[in-house]
Amino acid sequence: MASANDESASVSAPKLDGDVLLIHMPFEPDNAWIAKVEARYPGFKVRWYTRPWGFEKIALPAEAYEGVTMLCSPGEPSPDLPKLRYVQIAQAGADAWINTPLYKNSKVVFCTANGTHPPQIAEWVIGTYLQHAHHFLSYFAQQQASPTKPQQKLLNLQVQDSPGLRMGILGYGAIGRQVARIAQALGMEVYAYTRREKPTPKARKDDSYLAPGVLGDPEGIIPTRWFHGGSKADTNNFLSQNLDVVVISLPLTPETKGMMSKEQFDIVEQTSLPENGGTGRKTFISNIGRGEIIDTDALVDALKTDKIRGAALDVTDPEPLPEGHELLKMMVQEPGKIFVTPHVSWQTPHYFERVLGIIERNLEVLMDDGTGSKEETRKPLLNVIDRVHHY
Repeated sequence: MASANDESASVSAPKLDGDVLLIHMPFEPDNAWIAKVEARYPGFKVRWYTRPWGFEKIALPAEAYEGVTMLCSPGEPSPDLPKLRYVQIAQAGADAWINTPLYKNSKVVFCTANGTHPPQIAEWVIGTYLQHAHHFLSYFAQQQASPTKPQQKLLNLQVQDSPGLRMGILGYGAIGRQVARIAQALGMEVYAYTRREKPTPKARKDDSYLAPGVLGDPEGIIPTRWFHGGSKADTNNFLSQNLDVVVISLPLTPETKGMMSKEQFDIVEQTSLPENGGTGRKTFISNIGRGEIIDTDALVDALKTDKIRGAALDVTDPEPLPEGHELLKMMVQEPGKIFVTPHVSWQTPHYFERVLGIIERNLEVLMDDGTGSKEETRKPLLNVIDRVHHY
């Protein structure tokens, strides 16, 4: 997540008269929202076109692109937009944009949808972990096999409650902070890993969008230990901290691709062993970042050889998993040990209204309200992307 002090956040704030926002998303137009912002900013126009789900380029009528200065779309539009100055990405990461000419244009400010996902994704992370820890799917499979018979207690399955466990969160952004909030409420200790060092209370604060009703950890006070770095050695050091649960909440970048491979699964196994000072409890892996962060073959091996306790994946590599894939077979053979969903943890009826909330907040910044506020005291744009690290 880019800092509010990122130099790209210090954009000039001209009036919005003549600006055109093009929204091309798989959501029906929110006419009340359009009317509200157009009334608030005279001369500002919103053009909203509904598109299918996906990232492929879909051409719109030529008049849709005329004079467009702001864009909200899953990917780069077909034509050039010479007046464009602000792009609102509807995802938390920029991986769909990194290799596009538009993204490389330093005159265009890109902002992520960071902060729109924490409530629903944090619930997915905690919910899938709890179903594993309490063997819900094992009991469901038992009932499916004998639907008319009384359930039997599966006393051979060890239940693990949460107090005293240690969760490590790779990527302590908005999602990771909401996961930490719930984990702490369950009695877990939380360790945080970030790309850049955050040695002070000020550095640990989060300035991204916070959805209404979401507590998260904006002050960065929940983790008992902080780790940082971008090298394999840094990651390995974090993974060697006797972590009961590892949550991967990272964007896909050249540095994070393949971050969890055979070496890393070996580390979490070895450091959990009592003879190595571990607790004897194996690690559970939860990935809600991107599928390519994990080496899938190494994950399958780690599950089969019991290097790890289990895994929950909302993202996979490949995505979606093809018919007959080993992970899908394991879901049936060992219910609850591996749990996979097809990239749906982000879903909520409130998702795009939160994206609109970010746009609305950023329109306020881009509007010179005539109060004479100085550039250095003007509020920064929300969620400006760091073009070096791509989040």
